[in-house]
Amino acid sequence: MRQERIEYDDTIVRHFTFASILFGAVGLLVGVWIATQLAWWQANVEPWFNFSRLRPLHTNAVIFAFVGNMMFAGIYYSTQRLLKVRMASDLLSRIHFWGWQAIIVAAAITLPLGITTSKEYAELEWPIDIAIAAVWVVFAVNFFWTLAKRNEKHLYVALWFYIATIVTVAVLHVVNSLALPLSPWKSYSIFSGVQDALVQWWYGHNAVAFFLTTPILGIMYYFLPKAAERPVYSYRLSIVHFWSLVFMYIWAGPHHLLYTALPEWAQSLGMVFSLMLWAPSWGGMLNGLLTLRGAWHKVREEPVLKFFVAGVTFYGMATFEGPLLSIKSVSALAHYTDWIIGHVHTGALGWNGLMAFGMFYWLIPRIYRTPLHSRRAADAHFWMALLGIVAYMLSMWVSGVTQGLMWKATAADGTLTYPSFVETLLAIRPMYVVRVLGGTLYLAGFLLMIWNLWKTVRAGKPANAVVEVMVEEPPAARERGGIGQVLAGRPLWFTVLAFGLSTLFVFLSTVPAIVVAVLVLVVSEIGYVVAKREAAAGKPSWFGLIERRPLAFTVLTLIAILVGGVAELLPTILVKQAVPVTGAAQHPYSALELQGRDLYVREGCYVCHSQMVRPLIAEFSRYGDASRAEEFLYDHPFQWGSKRTGPDLHREGGKYPNLWHYTHLIDPRATSPGSNMPPYAALAAHRIDPELAAEKLALMQKLGVPYTNEQIDGALADQQAQGRTIVADLAVSGVETTWDSEIVAMIAYLQRLGRDEGVARAPAPAPEGVAQTGAGAAGDAQASAGGSL
Repeated sequence: MRQERIEYDDTIVRHFTFASILFGAVGLLVGVWIATQLAWWQANVEPWFNFSRLRPLHTNAVIFAFVGNMMFAGIYYSTQRLLKVRMASDLLSRIHFWGWQAIIVAAAITLPLGITTSKEYAELEWPIDIAIAAVWVVFAVNFFWTLAKRNEKHLYVALWFYIATIVTVAVLHVVNSLALPLSPWKSYSIFSGVQDALVQWWYGHNAVAFFLTTPILGIMYYFLPKAAERPVYSYRLSIVHFWSLVFMYIWAGPHHLLYTALPEWAQSLGMVFSLMLWAPSWGGMLNGLLTLRGAWHKVREEPVLKFFVAGVTFYGMATFEGPLLSIKSVSALAHYTDWIIGHVHTGALGWNGLMAFGMFYWLIPRIYRTPLHSRRAADAHFWMALLGIVAYMLSMWVSGVTQGLMWKATAADGTLTYPSFVETLLAIRPMYVVRVLGGTLYLAGFLLMIWNLWKTVRAGKPANAVVEVMVEEPPAARERGGIGQVLAGRPLWFTVLAFGLSTLFVFLSTVPAIVVAVLVLVVSEIGYVVAKREAAAGKPSWFGLIERRPLAFTVLTLIAILVGGVAELLPTILVKQAVPVTGAAQHPYSALELQGRDLYVREGCYVCHSQMVRPLIAEFSRYGDASRAEEFLYDHPFQWGSKRTGPDLHREGGKYPNLWHYTHLIDPRATSPGSNMPPYAALAAHRIDPELAAEKLALMQKLGVPYTNEQIDGALADQQAQGRTIVADLAVSGVETTWDSEIVAMIAYLQRLGRDEGVARAPAPAPEGVAQTGAGAAGDAQASAGGSL
């Protein structure tokens, strides 16, 4: 036993805290801007600051810049104190900080420029993805190195959630970012269609789980008891909360793809595990709120506790609503509507935002050794934030339900009651205005917090905390020989057996499933009895053993999250029968259509339009036949979308003539009065790079798209022929453009959607002096486009 003086590194905590506040203000400001664009389309500034380019910037700024930096600040502060040791390397901490900020700046530059993969929450291109992986490894090395040097043998519950975050985010990011680069700023996902959709939403759902939930739960388990000056309500409930949440969350991704072309077994699996998530999520919420037993009177007096209590309550609301939305009948109404937007912001503004504000108000006075400048201003911020969130949520709930009901409404004869999509937009516009007001109020509260914290910082002085720690013995010597006990522990095998049977349960028919359910209960009961007997005999619990061994704990956490990922992803990717084929397979895109598809991605059209007709009667009437899995075989990446601010486009090909699409892109309100779509007139002024098409086709060939070498060699001529067809057709109506303009490529792609063939190619130019005969290219194009206006 010896005494050791430890000086914690609070400088890195201050850096991450201020970065979070700075980028939080930017993210919220962009959020209010894009909300304004939906209410008043005139707020769009073409081309860099259209809604479709700014929306990914907003989500990345809030998730990775605001919440990400706040998360790192909380982890660095709490980890040192929980382990009673300074972070292992100041250099790695600095590399982590500056590397992460460089990534954020790169995102802020590239996303408005249209440099995007189009994968939700993972839009950044491959060089930035590599940088993210490298910086994350630096963070992980520093964290686990610190665990190895710790002076406290037990791993407190907050550290469990930090471990799960570090391990799982690494796995998610690497798998979802697998792509073949075309250039430094363009790549194509190695997955396509159904497989790409499943991988993306396995990532997308669990990015919310393990970037926006588990680390913030760890922060809750540290900062809430500190602020309340009460111990965590239940250690045992913490154990159940952690392991059940980590194991179940990873399975739930497919609930984002209900009623799509995803195989039915995967949809059902996602729905079942989403419903099961109710229990651990609410267990964590109750554990947080019940920590305040005997301290509720402090909530009236302490602004910090107001934020924490409201934040945890919003966590409970969001985790109740999520499983509710995963029920198929509810999803049929809510999916693609603003209800989902309201749900997401319940978590982002309510759970993440309020927890961040509470942490800032508690943390900054301590790392600057001065009282908070104004408690009254903090209280005012709380009520402004709360009212802003409520206005936002209620407006989106009303808007979402209105959208879902209007889209589904049919008359007695089966015809649509509201055949025009714009009718829905006009009906919900007042709710969009309310959203702007709610977001503005939330932003105003944020700015008030910045003023309050700035005054606090000016009154104090930055200093690192110094503590005297009693050190018993080196952790390595203390733990030697214990791994065998962990691996041989009977509770581990009972747990593995119960998890295995639970996993098997979802794949079985009714009678075998009931038998398996009974076996799970029996195995769990036997495990419980064995654990009780060992505890009575004075033996350390099995969890007590792994809680002292970071390596064993990390490996078991990795196994828990890999089980669900492997069970869902590998069959879909590797087993042909896992994705049934029910019709003709998709034909590869032409060179010009592929160029147009890349423009569709660059402009962010996927943000407002889906390409997935669900097997619902109203969607048959509005859009056409339901989409099938085999129609997306060569879509690298998939473009199913997650929100319909505009109509679905999967059956768009041939529905309108080329002139309609040209006019709609230049001035959406000329064809669709009342639309809030931003104009894309710049497409008519810019040119594609025709020479790049051959490289794109060659790369697609490597990804398995059946392009022949002749098609690759003839890519330039094919683009010219198809482009001239569209140009000639537009010329009939007095529109002059060139075959290599971006708008022509975009039209070619839109006319291809949902069809085996798009716009026909024009014949090669006749030699000088020889006239063409027949109806001409314009007439053929007009016929293929489905008639004139």
